[in-house]
Amino acid sequence: MLRLTLATEEYLQLGDDIKVAFLGGTGKHLRIMVDAPKSVNIARGRYIEKHTEDPEARASLPKYYAEPETPEKYRRKKNIVVKDIRVGARTE
Repeated sequence: MLRLTLATEEYLQLGDDIKVAFLGGTGKHLRIMVDAPKSVNIARGRYIEKHTEDPEARASLPKYYAEPETPEKYRRKKNIVVKDIRVGARTE
């Protein structure tokens, strides 16, 4: 699973012929635009869940939950160590 943070009007390219553009949003809603060939089936997860009648098949569908953003003051500081590996470099 890949989690990305994108700005408005950025897009993801999936393969050679599918593009998902992020158009912005408000609150809990996000607007996207999917540019794909007509041969690719695209469906909302909510629609698939609603129209799956077999309880076992419904239970096997993936579930995704939003992760709340952590305020900056509670984020762990990252320690970055830089090692000088140049040939002939001297450390004194």
